[in-house]
Amino acid sequence: MSHMEYETLSAIDAVEFAPAQFVRWFREVAPYVHRFRGKTFVVGFGGELIADGFLTTLIPDLSLLSALGIKLVLVHGSRPQVNEQLQLKGETVIFGRSSAPTSPAALECAKEAAGEIRLDIEAAFSQGLPNTPMSNAHIRVISGNFVTARPLGVIDGVDFQHAGAVRKMDTDALRRALDQESIVLLSPLGFSPTGDAFDIVMEELALHAAVALRAEKLIYLSPNRMAFKEASESIAGELARADADRYLQDQLLDLDSSVFLRNASLAVKRGVQRAHIVPYSLDGSILLEIFTHDGVGTMVVEDTLDDLRPATLDDVGSILKLIEPLEADGTLIPRGRAVVEREVERFTVLEHDGIIYGCVAVAPYLEDGMVEMACLIVHPEWQGEGEGELLLRHAESRARAMGAKRMFALTTRTSHWFIKRGFVQGGISDLPKSKQNLYNRSRNSLVFIKKL
Repeated sequence: MSHMEYETLSAIDAVEFAPAQFVRWFREVAPYVHRFRGKTFVVGFGGELIADGFLTTLIPDLSLLSALGIKLVLVHGSRPQVNEQLQLKGETVIFGRSSAPTSPAALECAKEAAGEIRLDIEAAFSQGLPNTPMSNAHIRVISGNFVTARPLGVIDGVDFQHAGAVRKMDTDALRRALDQESIVLLSPLGFSPTGDAFDIVMEELALHAAVALRAEKLIYLSPNRMAFKEASESIAGELARADADRYLQDQLLDLDSSVFLRNASLAVKRGVQRAHIVPYSLDGSILLEIFTHDGVGTMVVEDTLDDLRPATLDDVGSILKLIEPLEADGTLIPRGRAVVEREVERFTVLEHDGIIYGCVAVAPYLEDGMVEMACLIVHPEWQGEGEGELLLRHAESRARAMGAKRMFALTTRTSHWFIKRGFVQGGISDLPKSKQNLYNRSRNSLVFIKKL
């Protein structure tokens, strides 16, 4: 048996426990692969990830993204490494989350740390031992003087010395490197036309790179999930930029979360399609965030939903036009105008140029910690552009805002759609008590439930 045959059999043995599950998963990620091929992702991570020993698990995942045709710009930080160097040299200044002047000694430490980290990252991408995720990977990592910086100067009477900010990015050179299938690595340093070096905050450098390159995604790898100051629950799923800004204004988040969220919000405001904050301590988190429907982190999106608004009584006729064909073929239970008028506050509609082309209803059953999602409809001429996903995410957001922990839906025709989006099949007994009494047993609708 050849070595290649042995490896192939080993791979088959590894998935024998659930081959159908593996095949289904592989097929489900295919649309994401097609969608993101040729797109640019900017991935920012602090020196904490390296200090915590997660570089060796991150690099194979980034290598996989590169192999799938995604253009990668990596931006690393170095705060713990700089602090370690400062302590070894007997310096008293320790860098934290708040802005602080960068002395000449601190700048030298930043240069040393950046050089060491850059070499560690290049070495990690160069590994290629057989029977490892990096086997047969040939990845070029390019770094250079892509960033022109300016000094922060004197702020409130304090001279920030060698602390700097991005003045501009050499986007032409960055794009040429990316077009050559290289991964670009940016260290948190920039250079002025006079030849001076300046220390730059990693999160801000990643933000500027993503905006300058018009990246599809900006991904921050954080030590922990996004969290509120005074609550144990984390902020997961999709977050509209307006909500993110409200959390920041009300100072509801811990310091780490605030820094990441502020830059994620700015990125989306300046044209980046999606900004993600993903915990690096979860193995494979970046893959789970990109290739699964719900992800594992927090995704900030522009509130592009100018077309998405609460329904009013004036919309009842348009909602009925969407519902009636599905009532006629038995997909939906007939409701009638009176029912829709009575429950119109439960509906949200998608509208474009005065035409309502989609809707969804959310009905609360909060005594059981649940809501029902119903009437999720997109006009056939508008399907295939993600509007169904948009309505689902909106329904989930409404449900969370109501304080619900689970959302359920009843269907006779679209069970596969719900399963692909994280719902699991339940039974009548899993429904709220009041809903059980209204359940139409003659339709024998399937029950699907999703944890929020």
